[in-house]
Amino acid sequence: MAEKKSKSKQDEQAQLLTLLRIILPKVAPDPELAARIYSAVEDELRAKNRVHSFEKFCERIALPDLEPKTLEDVKQQLMAGFGEADLEIEPDAENKSLAVDISLPDGTQFHKIIPVRPAGPESSDEQDITLKFVAFPVALPGDPEMIWALAKRENLTNDEAVIALTKVEDDFWAAKAGQKLLKDRVERSFPEFVARVPAGLLNEVGLKRHYKLPETVKVLRALKKG
Repeated sequence: MAEKKSKSKQDEQAQLLTLLRIILPKVAPDPELAARIYSAVEDELRAKNRVHSFEKFCERIALPDLEPKTLEDVKQQLMAGFGEADLEIEPDAENKSLAVDISLPDGTQFHKIIPVRPAGPESSDEQDITLKFVAFPVALPGDPEMIWALAKRENLTNDEAVIALTKVEDDFWAAKAGQKLLKDRVERSFPEFVARVPAGLLNEVGLKRHYKLPETVKVLRALKKG
């Protein structure tokens, strides 16, 4: 049931963005203004999705106690889910809870208080993040034979996936982590972006990276008929 609700919500948002793309040029003849409106709506939807994903993620974390080993396990789960984000956890023994503060590379911040609670049985809520991905290989215009093996959620069109990927790349280089890389003389390029972008940022917009390095296109030889 949770998976269906999540899928329905994603479909509604995709339909809204598609509708905006059709309507905005009619009501806002200025292309720059139309682009700003579209970008603002897209950013707002993405922000709401981030908050929802963060809340669900924290709800699934088991916190039976505040022992060092348990806290380390929780920290590892958070790091795995949010990549290179700045992470701080602060146990509160008096109130039997754990404060979680996360700052993403693009400046987005999350805060959550997780109460001490026993690990419960797995429920259907896990379905909420079990999203289906389909192949989304991409290549640079100057070297179309080098393919990056990416994936996109099945409800995204190729054009929507390209827009999302471009936006994430821009946000990545504009964020603190990206600016630090540029200061360290890392080239601002798509290969460097794909290799360094946190998986969490890609997942937020419905994308996934299978490999950090590209592969060349393999041309199959025609089989000789016997």
